[in-house]
Amino acid sequence: MSMSKRIVRKLAIAALALAAGFYFIPFVTLFFLCTGLIDVMRNTRRDAMVFERYFLGNGIPTWLLSPFNLLIDLLSHRNKGVYKLDDMPPEWREELDFVLDTFRARKDEIVGDIDQVFEAGRRGMYVFKWYGKENPHNIQEFKREFRFIKTIAVSVFSGRESTSFHYGPLRLTLRVLYNLSPVKTDQIFIECGNQKHYWHNEPLYIFDDTLIHRSVNQYDARRYCVFMDIVRPTPYPGLLSFLVSVVSTLVEKINAIFYSHWKILRPVGKPAPAAAGKSSQPTE
Repeated sequence: MSMSKRIVRKLAIAALALAAGFYFIPFVTLFFLCTGLIDVMRNTRRDAMVFERYFLGNGIPTWLLSPFNLLIDLLSHRNKGVYKLDDMPPEWREELDFVLDTFRARKDEIVGDIDQVFEAGRRGMYVFKWYGKENPHNIQEFKREFRFIKTIAVSVFSGRESTSFHYGPLRLTLRVLYNLSPVKTDQIFIECGNQKHYWHNEPLYIFDDTLIHRSVNQYDARRYCVFMDIVRPTPYPGLLSFLVSVVSTLVEKINAIFYSHWKILRPVGKPAPAAAGKSSQPTE
């Protein structure tokens, strides 16, 4: 089916669904149209593709969650869309610095472990912690209890692999990305709205992933990016953390929808060094 026919088909289905909505539940339909328009207009890029993907494509879950996301905006500090590290409050900053310093110090070890379990494939997600649920691993620094950081992983793209433009579903957290081995080329970047961020200029990127974005690796080599979710800066971190924990019960289903093109990789525990006179035991 050609692109134009696909769009016409989507519009026809949407028109029927909208007509049925206004006939059977007019106030609910109008409410979600209004919250969706408010939500999608947050994007700095406002062309046809942005609206088509939000209302007719991979942004539909974000649209359906728009009332909740707009409520979270009211409970949080002003949403900058894209953040600098200095924009984070001191307690948030301490945790981010700690994890990023650990990745910098143990980069070769972590990348080597990833390559062992991800010999081939388009996209991989090497997961230490996912929405608070921890996989067995050997990075002791990541086993501390974090108050704000909920996900610690590494996103791996094979050479010449990219995502399409898409929206994240929930605004409880911010996405933190850090390129472990930036190559001096404009072929590797993340694009959020109408701005491209080139990793060789700055390896760290913090943003609201409910804005339309895509990750691109047009270079013929693997790209490794630290992938973290951190609770949004808010006067109510306990409440947002609680809501994240509630969402975590649905994580397996969410993964199936939003990471269907990814291979989820789990670290393989290695034996701890044996103490004198004792046999080694596997780490947790």
